[in-house]
Amino acid sequence: MTTIDWDAAAESFDEEPGHGLLDPAVRHAWAGRLESWLPVIRSEVLDLGCGTGSLSLLAAGQGHRVTAVDRSPRMAELARAKLAGTGAEVLVGDAVRPPVGERAFDVIVARNVVRLLPDPAAALAHWFGLLKPGGRLLLIEGAGSGAGLPAARLTALLAPHTERVHHEDLAGDARLWGKEVDGERYALVARAEPVHRHTEVVDVHLILRRGPDVLLARRAGTGYGDGLLNLPSGHAEDGEDVREAMIREAAEEIGVVLDPDELRVALVMQHRGPGGGARMGWFFLAEYDGERPPYNAEPEKCSGVDWFPLDALPDDMVAYCRAGLDGYRAGEHFMIHWHRDGDPIAYRPDGASRAVALPAAGDITGRVHHIELWVADLAGAERSWGWLLGRLGHLPYQRWAHGRSWRRGDSYVVVEQSPDLVDGSHDRRRPGLNHLAFHVADRAALDALTAEAPAYGWRLLFPDRHPYAGGAGHRAAYLEDPAGHEVELVTGSGI
Repeated sequence: MTTIDWDAAAESFDEEPGHGLLDPAVRHAWAGRLESWLPVIRSEVLDLGCGTGSLSLLAAGQGHRVTAVDRSPRMAELARAKLAGTGAEVLVGDAVRPPVGERAFDVIVARNVVRLLPDPAAALAHWFGLLKPGGRLLLIEGAGSGAGLPAARLTALLAPHTERVHHEDLAGDARLWGKEVDGERYALVARAEPVHRHTEVVDVHLILRRGPDVLLARRAGTGYGDGLLNLPSGHAEDGEDVREAMIREAAEEIGVVLDPDELRVALVMQHRGPGGGARMGWFFLAEYDGERPPYNAEPEKCSGVDWFPLDALPDDMVAYCRAGLDGYRAGEHFMIHWHRDGDPIAYRPDGASRAVALPAAGDITGRVHHIELWVADLAGAERSWGWLLGRLGHLPYQRWAHGRSWRRGDSYVVVEQSPDLVDGSHDRRRPGLNHLAFHVADRAALDALTAEAPAYGWRLLFPDRHPYAGGAGHRAAYLEDPAGHEVELVTGSGI
């Protein structure tokens, strides 16, 4: 470590305390701070806008090899006098582009310099280019009374170059200034490490509904999941938002022209394929208008398109797509589907599910948690209620000796043949539960459910007034199971 004759050096200073560090206590305080900012081992330090070399002298005194630069010949002359015998080099030049050639440094120091620059962003970019990998940029600045450079602004200027910025408040340490100070005084230590921002491909998927059916396309010639079914899909291109991407992909893949107001967000899912990187998938919902049938518009990527029942999806699907559709049917809105390396791309009905539902924020107070029906015949109830709830988008949830449940979103429905069940049959006209009511998407879905229901033990109530047994403008179907439980299936409008 270089030995400095501070008394001799101080005699040549013609500066105010806090700048020339004349006060031994102030000088000691800055020396302590500088020691914490600079590397422990001997390093190459570049002091930009060095003035009379006060910080350079501290750095040299701690054993570092210092190059000091100032555009003022007079300041440079004072710095040389101050640094005599330390081995430091003093150059005359502009701090923005210091005259150091191809040399690289471990640390660059700039005190009260950045605030004076006409283009600080350009200067910072050049300074980072002068640092060795892992090097440090030490910026000491301040702001107050409408002048100076706030730390938030300087931190934002550093963001394109590094993600590691240490902020240290200096205003509260009166020892550094020899007095109490107002305003903002701070140091930023930024590391010269490349910015590694996480990026993901953004996928868009179209759930095109035709009543109870959904359109699927069979992949071909893509090199990924060929032969498997998935939704019409693609990825957002530069400059596109996800809705624009979905409209474009629908037109390109299946010849369907969608208006923005026809699209609804069904689900957002983050996905990682086996051995691949992460992707963010947006699943959009749209209703087929019956005008122009969708068709295979990209035969080089797809061998055909067809409609499939949403509640009885085929197994030969891309696992990611199947997870998205199952999540949509269950009323989920946010999910993660994370393959392990070695997992198959194809959906496996008997395999472990990689889908994890993420609950949405919001107050759940007052929402229905679950509904439990006690039944005398569990097998019969499982057949009738399992069919109905499955067609309404509920997924099998729990299974135990005396009961079954089906879940959609945060709520689920239980049917149980409890050992504590007492004798007697259910009568909805007695005090107690009268019926359950569920939403149905549209008239086509309602008609399909009404037609299928008898095969699963349900009978249509009030057939002479169907589908307006609830009154004009209220379109619904009223069904009763073999045990006398009633459900009401209600569409969104009375049309």
